[in-house]
Amino acid sequence: MSIDAAVWEATLPGLLRYARTLTPDSEAANDLVQETLTRGLDRADQFEGESSLATWLHRIMHNLAVDAARRRHEVPVGDLFREADDAELAELESKWQDDAYTVESSAVIERAETREELLDGLARLPFIYRSAVVLHDAEGLTAAELASVQDIGVPAAKQRIRRGRMMLASALAAGSERREALKGVPMRCWDARSKVSDYLDGELPVGERAVLERHLEICPTCPPLYAGLVGTTGALGAWRDSDAVVPPPLLERIRAH
Repeated sequence: MSIDAAVWEATLPGLLRYARTLTPDSEAANDLVQETLTRGLDRADQFEGESSLATWLHRIMHNLAVDAARRRHEVPVGDLFREADDAELAELESKWQDDAYTVESSAVIERAETREELLDGLARLPFIYRSAVVLHDAEGLTAAELASVQDIGVPAAKQRIRRGRMMLASALAAGSERREALKGVPMRCWDARSKVSDYLDGELPVGERAVLERHLEICPTCPPLYAGLVGTTGALGAWRDSDAVVPPPLLERIRAH
């Protein structure tokens, strides 16, 4: 199906907004947009127009991001791609079903209207719920279009939108407590977690290393995530070293072939 270049370009702002909720690193977000468009252009003949081009491209981006996360075995619980567990969902539903539960609406609205606060709140949501509210409420996709992007049924898409909105309101309401706990901590957690991998590989500039190390000394939430990265990275290295010998029968078969 032939698509005018202007139509492709019109999808860029929405794709970039979505990419920025999938990674805290601006360059990585730009790369994800480029990879999405490249994949879309390569497969343009597969686009049949059953959904909008934007919906189709958001689905490509969604799948690229999920596949990349699955390939990174070092991703710990608490990362941007974490899943919600049953206990978390049960607590959410119980909280919102309690007639006594409420939030300070003016504070929630003020934080929602502040870009950094909104991104911080979104980062607290499990991936599928964050994706649901961003695509539905920010990008204007219908529940049916969201279902297409996430490859689920429409009732499940509506449930994710509902839960995502509830989670985001609660996360924004708790923003003041998080800021108090992080008072005096250099670098936001969002930024620190995007730099840890380069830090482990010795590729972080000296100045940024010092700030990150100070963050890890003080922050109440990031050190366990860092420890998880170190532990799993070390385990993979040990597995490589312990499993490096090719079994003789396999070697003989390869030589014979």
